[in-house]
Amino acid sequence: MKIAVNTRLLLKDRLEGIGQFTANIFEILSREHPEIEWIFLFDRPWHPDFIFEPHIEAKVLFPPTRHPLLWQWWFQWSVPRYLNKVKADLFISPDGMIPLWGNCPSIAVIHDLNYEHQPGNLDKIAGGFMRHYYPKFAHHAKRVATVSNYCKRDIADTYELSPDKIDVVPNGYGQHFKALSEEAKEKVRQNYAEGSPYFLYLGALNPRKNLEGLMGAYALYRDNGGQHKLLITGEKMRWTPAIEEAFQRNPFKADILFTGRLADAELADVLAAAEALCLVSHFEGFGIPIIEAFACETPVICANNTAMPEIAGEAALLVDSRNSQSIAKAMQQMENSEVQADLIQKGKVQLQKFSWQKAADAMWDSIQKCLS
Repeated sequence: MKIAVNTRLLLKDRLEGIGQFTANIFEILSREHPEIEWIFLFDRPWHPDFIFEPHIEAKVLFPPTRHPLLWQWWFQWSVPRYLNKVKADLFISPDGMIPLWGNCPSIAVIHDLNYEHQPGNLDKIAGGFMRHYYPKFAHHAKRVATVSNYCKRDIADTYELSPDKIDVVPNGYGQHFKALSEEAKEKVRQNYAEGSPYFLYLGALNPRKNLEGLMGAYALYRDNGGQHKLLITGEKMRWTPAIEEAFQRNPFKADILFTGRLADAELADVLAAAEALCLVSHFEGFGIPIIEAFACETPVICANNTAMPEIAGEAALLVDSRNSQSIAKAMQQMENSEVQADLIQKGKVQLQKFSWQKAADAMWDSIQKCLS
């Protein structure tokens, strides 16, 4: 049995969400199923860290996929020709793009439909490509996987697809996310927040994440006597003029601190030392930082839209992402140690629903449905 996997997003020291999903799930599956001939398909030379087992075969297919036109070339020419050549039994694509011809059945993993509902958040060419092709990928795939029940319903409704064809394969979290001692937390605060307690935003910096609303809420929180700083961690993926203006006009901008992108271990420490995670996005297909915060025993404030209430359960303060007063009120509530303790305990319970092992098991169930 030969299973080929699109591993083009396994980039050393540059793993984004889909890369993390790919690495964690297929590290487990390749270990647990040595009877499978696993073929990892890259678009550039691979790092040996991603060849998890000796029986994995790695193959580079031309061209490197840095533009939608090259996505088309890679997925509609290079990949199907190779799959036919090696007579693969299944192709799994963690970024949802699959060949639309050839003899090999596919599982398309579509993490969310943000590009359908908020098209302004993406580059016009990339967004246009996705809106044109992803419905085709969803219908052509033998099965579709996605990361939450919210996304399953959204894909079924938006693409008029039977829910029976869609499997939920939720995200997990890294074992480096864990609680810190008070002494260790103090060191993190000294290193990143001038020794002060802080609220934390964690993720890419783009319009979907509602940084304008978060910074506006922070100003209201400070106006009402709050003293915590706001730490913003992540890469400026789409730092718009509107976000820059919201920062520059904030009367407390001196206490809004930017760390840039952090290494995994640093990121875990910063999260574990926070007074609360603030994930108040306008759209999330899952919201991995929520469960990472649970693992760090950090309380969570998150938006009440899309998949976030499903992932957070009763273990977070839910807010209206369009209402800065709602976010500011939750920040104020987080100064109550009893509120924090209650959320931390609930977070430990909610966390039991998620792990990369559970994700790998769900993916294996989807594979079995494809091959049966």
